[in-house]
Amino acid sequence: MKKRVLTGINTTGTLHIGNYVGAIRPAIQDSRNPDVESFLFLADLHALIKCQDPARIERSRMQIAATWLACGLDPERVVFYRQSDIPEIPTLNWLLSCVMSKGLLNRAHAYKAKVDAAVAAGRDPDADVSMGLFCYPVLMAADILMFNANEVPVGHDQIQHLEMAREAAQRFNNLYAPADKPFFVLPQATGGSDVEVLPGLDGRKMSKSYNNVIPLFEGGRKALDEAIARIVTDSRLPGEPKDPDSSSLAVLYQAFATAEETAAFRQELCDGLGWGDAKKRLAEKIDAEIGPMRMRYEELMAHPEKLEEILQAGAKKARAIATPFLADLMHAVGLKSFTTAPAAEGKKKKAKKAGADTLFKQYREADGLFYFKLVAAGKELLISSGFESGRDAGQWIGRIKTEGLDALAQAPVTKCTDATDTEISEAINRLQAE
Repeated sequence: MKKRVLTGINTTGTLHIGNYVGAIRPAIQDSRNPDVESFLFLADLHALIKCQDPARIERSRMQIAATWLACGLDPERVVFYRQSDIPEIPTLNWLLSCVMSKGLLNRAHAYKAKVDAAVAAGRDPDADVSMGLFCYPVLMAADILMFNANEVPVGHDQIQHLEMAREAAQRFNNLYAPADKPFFVLPQATGGSDVEVLPGLDGRKMSKSYNNVIPLFEGGRKALDEAIARIVTDSRLPGEPKDPDSSSLAVLYQAFATAEETAAFRQELCDGLGWGDAKKRLAEKIDAEIGPMRMRYEELMAHPEKLEEILQAGAKKARAIATPFLADLMHAVGLKSFTTAPAAEGKKKKAKKAGADTLFKQYREADGLFYFKLVAAGKELLISSGFESGRDAGQWIGRIKTEGLDALAQAPVTKCTDATDTEISEAINRLQAE
């Protein structure tokens, strides 16, 4: 069974090479693994917590979407979407809010930092705290748990939020799920990159807050060269031995080079390579990787309709999973429909009779795994691979019924020996017509 990996990026600004090395590049590499099902999203609801500039948020959403695609993300292989296009996420956010304790959220690092800063300034502790900031960990939990991600690549500063998501999942499962069929899996934190924190121009963590970043695409090669020229170094002259660890150069070079290239670069510094020449080498090394991506980025930025089409297709895939899953959760907490009206019940029975010869059957084998098969007129057409839970199998059935042959092409199913493509196609179309 494929492992689900989920990554989101906040849409409050433009991306720099620290974002590329730490999150984007490893996520795209991971998405090419046939054993991984990747969910990648623009965290634009999170962005509203710290930015109330609509133009900035809108521009950032476009830039970040274009960056993902320019860097090689294949939207056909992944689920790529905007957080705000999935209304099920805010609803799950509320369900989780009702089971997570305030005491847990009181311990969130971002909230405590705001409180401490206000108290130090002699102000009310919550003077700078919005409910969005306070409940940020709940929305992050909803992002992760809506798609039952197995792994979430996070930096050190986000590990606490992932632990809160695990606690929310356990609390909800304990309250509402059968003991043998939990609704949520417990996500695991993983590192995104070998170089988790890339240093900036001044040696501190690369961050827009410190104004020490190297831009990824914005400003082109000129902006890249100008930023690298500002990297802080010591006063040693060309020919004098340099300490490779005395500036950010060697670590930045390592992020774009092989181990052998990095070792050679460090040795050249020790042998007296001038700082100016070293910076030029770094600029060439970075541009060799990201330069070819710029043209694609600029093309996408000039055609936002292409970005919109891709994101809408991604939202459709995401909602095919989220909608039936949320319905199960709503049912579990008691938010379900009352007795079906007689007229509607009659229509339901009629529809069932019309398509009774074509259906999915879900079952559990002796190996403990859950399977489903597609049957038409008593003939088996497709059989799925095994799933750890019946819910996972049911979600694939829901996707195939909603998306038809598009979802079937991605589903972990095998065609039965005597089944034809025409029979399968006609059966799927009949199910969609219902």
